[in-house]
Amino acid sequence: MELALQLENLESGYGEVQVLWGISLEVARGKLTTIIGTNGAGKTTSLRTIMGSVRPSKGRVLLHGEDITRLPPYAKANRGLVLVPEGRQLFPDMSVEENLEMGGYSKRARKRHKENLQRVYTLFPRLKERRQQKSSTLSGGEQQMLAMGRGLMQEPDVLMIDELSLGLAPVLAQQLFVTLGTLRKQGLTIILVEQNVHLALAISDYTYVFAEGRITIRGKSDEVAKMDEVRRAYLGL
Repeated sequence: MELALQLENLESGYGEVQVLWGISLEVARGKLTTIIGTNGAGKTTSLRTIMGSVRPSKGRVLLHGEDITRLPPYAKANRGLVLVPEGRQLFPDMSVEENLEMGGYSKRARKRHKENLQRVYTLFPRLKERRQQKSSTLSGGEQQMLAMGRGLMQEPDVLMIDELSLGLAPVLAQQLFVTLGTLRKQGLTIILVEQNVHLALAISDYTYVFAEGRITIRGKSDEVAKMDEVRRAYLGL
C-alpha cells in the first residue's frame, strides 16, 4: 500500500489548550479516508495542523514520505496538499469564476488552469450556469460546490474536506457525496471530516474515530460501521 499522508504522534492546540494528543494515522494513496467523532474531538484541529495554520508542538506530518511539518501552508499547497475548510470561506463579492480562479494561483496549478476549470464545470454544471454570479448570491449547496471546486482548481494530490454536508439539506448532501465518489473513482486521495456518519462510512475506504483529541477506533469503513460502539454512538442503533 502506497501512503500519501502520514501523521506521527502529532500534538497541537491553541495557546495553552492542547487539543490533539499523539495522533498517528496513515492515508493510502487513491483512497477516501474519513474522520468521525463528536464535536470538540479534534477533527478540525487535525486538518488545520496538517495544513499548517495550527503549528504542532510535537510529531510529524509526511506527504509522500517528505517531512512537511514546518512548511507554511502555501508551500504545502504547492506540493499538492489542499484543504476545503469548514464554513466554505469564499470571497462573497467575487463571481463564481473569480473564486475559482483564486484557487488556481499556485505554481503547480497555473499550468493547467483551463483544464482544471473545465473539470470543475463538468463536475458541477450548476457552477458553470452561475459563473458570473457573486458567490454571496448562491445557495448553501452551491457555495459548497464552489468551495470544492476552488480546492480542485489547486490540482491537489491530497484533498482534505472539513464538514462537506454541514448545514445542507439531505438531498444536496447526497449530491455532493456522489461527486465525492466520482473523485474517488478517478484516483484522488481524499480525507473527509464529516458529521453525517451514515454517508461518510458508506463512501469511504478507511475510518478513524476521534474522541477527546485521540484516536479510539480505526479500521476499514465497512468493519467500523458494524462495531456496536459506533452503531450506538453515531448511527442511532
